[in-house]
Formats: sequence, structure tokens, C-alpha cells
Amino acid sequence: MALSWNEIKNRAITFSKEWESEEREHAESQSFWNDFFNIFGISRRRVASFEEPVKKLGEKRGRIDLFWKGTILVEHKSKGKDLDKAYTQALDYFPGLKEDELPKYVLISDFEIFRL
Repeated sequence: MALSWNEIKNRAITFSKEWESEEREHAESQSFWNDFFNIFGISRRRVASFEEPVKKLGEKRGRIDLFWKGTILVEHKSKGKDLDKAYTQALDYFPGLKEDELPKYVLISDFEIFRL
């Protein structure tokens, strides 16, 4: 059953209050994204995976923080980290993705700031 806009709004407010002081990427980013998807009544596990391995240019390998194939690629950093650098890191994953996996959106976040 689809959530009403009021329910989504209430969940978003609860989410923002719960996460307003978090700063540590490695400790909490996966819980953060699970809770974020829950705002909209979506189980993250049904649509996206964490730490998706990907081959970068050359012999380098990387891991996408959160990946919903064909929809969104998320690069998450600790609060206050350089989000421009994070965006460049996200784009570095594209050569290793299949055409049908390429995301429509790239989202960069540090818990406080979201750049889509």
C-alpha cells in the first residue's frame, strides 16, 4: 500500500531528527540509507545493495557505497568531507558498469548535505 504524503512527511521529519548529529561514514552510513529508504516505505534490500564491487579504469577496483542498478549510485562520506571529490569518485565507477546498469542519478551525501 502506498504511503500518504503526510506519512512520508512525518517519516522524513523523524529521520532528520534521528540523524541530525551523525558524522561517521563507516560506522553508520548503511543504517542511514536503510532508514532513508524507509521514509518512502521502500525496503532498501529489495532495490539496492551496499558496497557493490566495480572495476575502475586500468587495474583499479572500487566499491560503490549504495547502488540501485539503472537508477541511482550513492557515494557517502563523513560529515564535512569534500563532496566534489566524492562526486569525482562516483563518476570513476561508470566505466566498470554495464550499459543497463548506468544510473539515472548520482547522489553524494555527508549525512548533512545531499547533492543529486
